[in-house]
Amino acid sequence: MHVETFPVGMLQTNCYVVHCTETKEAIIIDPGLHLDIETQPIFNYIDKEMLKIKFIVNTHGHYDHIDGDSLMQQKYAVPLCIHERDAYLLERLGNRDASSDVLLKDGDRVLFGNVCLNVMHTPGHTMGSVCLISDKNDVMFSGDTLFAESIGRTDFAESSPEDMNVTLQKLARLPDTLLVYPGHEETTSMSKEKNTNPFLANL
Repeated sequence: MHVETFPVGMLQTNCYVVHCTETKEAIIIDPGLHLDIETQPIFNYIDKEMLKIKFIVNTHGHYDHIDGDSLMQQKYAVPLCIHERDAYLLERLGNRDASSDVLLKDGDRVLFGNVCLNVMHTPGHTMGSVCLISDKNDVMFSGDTLFAESIGRTDFAESSPEDMNVTLQKLARLPDTLLVYPGHEETTSMSKEKNTNPFLANL
């Protein structure tokens, strides 16, 4: 599996293009593009690597993660995946007419090539936030649930501090070996977060 990162939008959301190195099948995670011109580096990379896009996946439904969904759907004509409890945000937050094709649930799997990402429902930042964890337990895409030394905000109308506390308990049980690709800022690891993240260190 190879991960390519494209910071996009006003909030510099990490849009990830993840592909199976054996089959070239790929997914796009969180294309939160603010400007159409931001698609070009992503399209160029996909063309250069000769990737076959299978899915677009949203880790949650906030505009800075979904705003380029429709552009990607128009380009690649592939299903859009989002947790069932965040699907309503696609319409509410004005996402250029994107529509959800696959409603994710806890325990679902996103398969492309020889890669399997397991869906962990991690509510708190939003009701339908998810983390995507490789079946080899070596990589996690955490969206806005977990950042380097921080976590996602829980003061939105669709947030829940109580749910986030439960989610953090779940994250604290994950393997230290996980490399974490968050929705914003730099890559981190579960080992580091368990030791330095004030929201996880004392669990």
